[in-house]
Amino acid sequence: MPPISPSARRAQLTGNRIRERRLVMGMKQADLAAAAGISPSYLNLIEHNRRRIGGKLLIALARILEVEPVQLSEGADATLHDALQSAAQEMTARFGPPPEVDRIDEMAGRFPGWAGLIAAQQKRAAALEALVEGLRDRLGHDPVLAESMHEVLSTVAAIRSTADILVREPDLDAVWRGRFHRNLHEEAERLSARATALLGHFEAEEAEAAARAASTPIETVEAMFEAASHHFPMIEAEGEAAIPEVLEGAAGMDDPATRALGHRWLRAYAQDAARLPLSVMRPAAEAAGYDPAALLGLGGGDVALVLRRMATLPRQAALDEGAPPFGLAVCDGAGALIFRRRLAAFSIPRFGPGCPLWPLYRALGRPGQPEAAVIEMPQGARFRVWAVSQPAAPAGFGEAPVMQAVMLIAPEGAMPGPGPAGPPIAAGPGCHLCPREGCAARR
Repeated sequence: MPPISPSARRAQLTGNRIRERRLVMGMKQADLAAAAGISPSYLNLIEHNRRRIGGKLLIALARILEVEPVQLSEGADATLHDALQSAAQEMTARFGPPPEVDRIDEMAGRFPGWAGLIAAQQKRAAALEALVEGLRDRLGHDPVLAESMHEVLSTVAAIRSTADILVREPDLDAVWRGRFHRNLHEEAERLSARATALLGHFEAEEAEAAARAASTPIETVEAMFEAASHHFPMIEAEGEAAIPEVLEGAAGMDDPATRALGHRWLRAYAQDAARLPLSVMRPAAEAAGYDPAALLGLGGGDVALVLRRMATLPRQAALDEGAPPFGLAVCDGAGALIFRRRLAAFSIPRFGPGCPLWPLYRALGRPGQPEAAVIEMPQGARFRVWAVSQPAAPAGFGEAPVMQAVMLIAPEGAMPGPGPAGPPIAAGPGCHLCPREGCAARR
């Protein structure tokens, strides 16, 4: 009997997810069946995975259960899936035999509370490890620490030398003995003062590092964008003038570095909105079925502008109206991810680069040439992606341009019409989490 593919295995769990969501909402089976226009017996077969489900019925059930259809058909979103997988890999590397990684989605669907707890513990462990790594780096490179340690060691050496003389020379003159005792006292006072100052330095650095580990500036800014669903009506209407008010209403913007980064990305948003207004973008996108390939002319040749604006289109997820759910990944010329809009079941790492097979990175090698492809993630979910690499800002004569790549992501099932030609790319969330074996791109 051939092995079950990841996509088929996840599809088998759709009924489980429908049942778990119904129970969470406190809804009876008969009530859900009536709302969806099917019989309770048929819904019972679906919930016990004895009938396949898709299309309009899946969308109808998802709307009644107030979730995205992909959450029922694909299961745990990529962030939770990858956190559990990362926890499994850490346990395997340190403690021995691995858990059942092929049943991650089943666990997340049946026990969402426990799955969330494990994911939160994994995130905290990673943050603490980053804090320890940062403190270890401080020990090796902090100039204040280096100078303080030099003074401490010099003072300890002076105390040891003085004490050695007092022990080895019992017949010292009283005047000299008094001088050595005074030196011991002064050096001990200096050592105490330096140790106290060093402790204060460490406590301040530890508190600052802990705050950074809990939430870095880029994470705080991305949380602000996520809270607004990456759409800011005030900026759409008023432009850059509305940025201060948006920042005042956002959480975590007290830190100067975070506020500066937030202002930078909101300013980029405002500039995009001014160049391609929502009044032009939204009706054109609706008429084109939200296909970026049919909208490239709107940007006057700036493909990255069109992809970024697609990711900011408003959507009413509860009513399944408006633009499809879009994700976005932006990287610089070195491949570092500098901005992201997360999408369920498609993982974009918090730290480190993404999968080398993503068209995002392929686009860096072909500046100005748009890329389109279908990506299949390890859990079987498929996504359409569009990517392009362009200069982030105009370069002067003789200057090397600073490149930036943009990739727009959408679930394949949420997009009408045929997808890009060619077989799907078997990619992953990044080598540190990807379970694919024998991949030529694996680091």
